[in-house]
Amino acid sequence: MRDVEHTEAAWTGAAVFVAMELSRSTWVLATQASPSGKTSSHRLAGGDTDGLLALLRRLAAREQGAAGEEVQVVLGYEAGYDGFWLHRRLTAEGISCWVMDPGSLQVNRRARRAKTDRLDAAMLLRALMAWHRGDRTACHMVQVPSVEREDARRTHRERQRLIAERVQHVNRIKGLLATQGLYEFLPLRRDRRERLDELRTGDGRALPPRLRQEIEREFRRLELVLEQIGAVEAERDAAVAAPAVDDADAAKVAMLARLGGIGTELATVLVREALYRPFANRKEVAAYAGLTPSPFASGDRHRDQGISKAGNPLLRKSTVELAWLWLRYQPDSALARWFTERVGDVRGRIRKITVVALARKLLVALWRHVTTGLLPEGARLKPAAT
Repeated sequence: MRDVEHTEAAWTGAAVFVAMELSRSTWVLATQASPSGKTSSHRLAGGDTDGLLALLRRLAAREQGAAGEEVQVVLGYEAGYDGFWLHRRLTAEGISCWVMDPGSLQVNRRARRAKTDRLDAAMLLRALMAWHRGDRTACHMVQVPSVEREDARRTHRERQRLIAERVQHVNRIKGLLATQGLYEFLPLRRDRRERLDELRTGDGRALPPRLRQEIEREFRRLELVLEQIGAVEAERDAAVAAPAVDDADAAKVAMLARLGGIGTELATVLVREALYRPFANRKEVAAYAGLTPSPFASGDRHRDQGISKAGNPLLRKSTVELAWLWLRYQPDSALARWFTERVGDVRGRIRKITVVALARKLLVALWRHVTTGLLPEGARLKPAAT
């Protein structure tokens, strides 16, 4: 996931560059010292942080003895399932650690190529050294969130998974009943069990006993999911109504939720996923959501490849959803008028393409709103609660 990169003063003295290829069983390290140029490869058991720290200290001491000056250790690894715990551990030990965006790394495009952990570590090392020299096109670094901000995202992400699970159970129940000629049953109604007793198949029979038992088991799974969704939503609302002392983003969520068409869930996703971050300009905001265009122009060939989709997928999905809601609840805003002037009553593909452009503009406008307080032109605020 690409993010805003860290900035720090370039190190001009001796350094040891270390790239790690992580796996559950093994950590493979490729190292190169500067200015001596000594290279080496090492292998550690997966998760052996004590062994890693001891190795890094030995490498730094060896280079310091050769160079006769202070040596910095610069370490990088790809963002993945390991998360950011290793970054936090190494940073606490005074090591300059970087988490690299895997999608930004250049790889050999041959269909059949050699691929081993050792070769991958060497490739990461070359990209890390180039980036450290100032070549920002060699790769992109991920901005590591704080523990508190990373934990704050758990609530809305869990809700997204629970909603998907709820859809699965509802569709399964409807599918089972459809095999008996029943198409109007609504599993989300509170009287679902009472209505189940009244059902008759398309040929006038009661539901077969084993089918009924399977549906009742699906009911129990569905009810558990509904209960968990309610608990997660209560936790989300409580975090906004009574924010913790160290939660500086709750005020931004409340600010967005005051706009017509934006509820607490969408406001939470927008702020927790993106709008708490420092962006330099509107292009960075759109790029982080993957809403920037991807033109293809080579010689006489020119075609539009659509948006990049290289950013945060949950943020992109929520922003497009919000664009449709904005047209409905903010019809007098400047952005809604911009959409209407270009699309009018046209349906189909053109309308869907333009609403993505609207989502990009809307995300930028909301970023300006939470950072500067500038209200989107013509936007309507919800009436104050009495």
